Amino acid sequence: MRLRAHPAALLSAALLTATSAQAARVYRWIGADGVVHYGDRVGEHAGDTEVTVVPVEVAPGPVARLRLEQREGLILAWADNPLDGPIEVVLHATGGAQSQSEPALPARATVPARGSALVARISGSVPGRAELRLEAVPGHPSARPRDVEYAWPLQTRQLHVEQGWGGAFSHADIENRHAVDFAVDVGTPVLAARDGMVMQVESGFRDAGTEDRYDTRANFVRILHDDGSMAVYAHLDADRVFVRAGERVRRGQRIALSGNTGFSSGPHLHFVVQVNRGMRLQSIPFRMFGPRGILRFRDADADVAGPEARESDRF
Repeated sequence: MRLRAHPAALLSAALLTATSAQAARVYRWIGADGVVHYGDRVGEHAGDTEVTVVPVEVAPGPVARLRLEQREGLILAWADNPLDGPIEVVLHATGGAQSQSEPALPARATVPARGSALVARISGSVPGRAELRLEAVPGHPSARPRDVEYAWPLQTRQLHVEQGWGGAFSHADIENRHAVDFAVDVGTPVLAARDGMVMQVESGFRDAGTEDRYDTRANFVRILHDDGSMAVYAHLDADRVFVRAGERVRRGQRIALSGNTGFSSGPHLHFVVQVNRGMRLQSIPFRMFGPRGILRFRDADADVAGPEARESDRF
């Protein structure tokens, strides 16, 4: 599974703001007064009437937003962070903006949770049409993950690893090299494997497939730990995420139901621990206690034929 978000904007003399579409649900119901109501959540006055979901096109929520502001002959390029955790951004440019910026572009900045950062000041007299592109990655670049034993993230005693570390299907890249896919039925409760803050949630996607267009269409929960590492629980069932961004969760807490959404060949839970390293998400090895004992994951380089997980005989 791959998660990407690259909001962009075109720079001109006018004030521009770049945004990306957010995943959303629209509900329809008939009130007690007989009036048809629509909303992104069901109102209290809906009573016992039937509520239907109106299909709408959804897109991945942005990791950052580029905001341009004109002031005293300058264009100020701000990065706004909509996530409940830090992000790192890089502002790229083509055309005259590269030589008319302070600092020179590309420029990098770290943006705190729900905060903003001024990335660059660009001359308002840039000739012609220049293009700005803001690249963003979740996580603080100086995160120092600790060696922690993670709890079993599923409310089941069955263990079936569909794909492990370095799996050839979709775990060959640095972002997912140390990810594990646990095969489970749709609707299996997903549990937090470690205490943390819910940093990012996607829950509006319903389809799955192995075509490239599904890369960014998985439902997931990203949880930020106190050492700066982040756990991702992905391919969750649509509308079956029980936590909200900004919520503090405890180890063992039910956070969602498993599903089959996004880049997926079948129902499973994709679990990975990541850090931001050089504007790139990097998966890291982790230890986990399974339903019947300690899980032993082989390193990606240790077995060319494919990694696996084993449980010890200890309970």
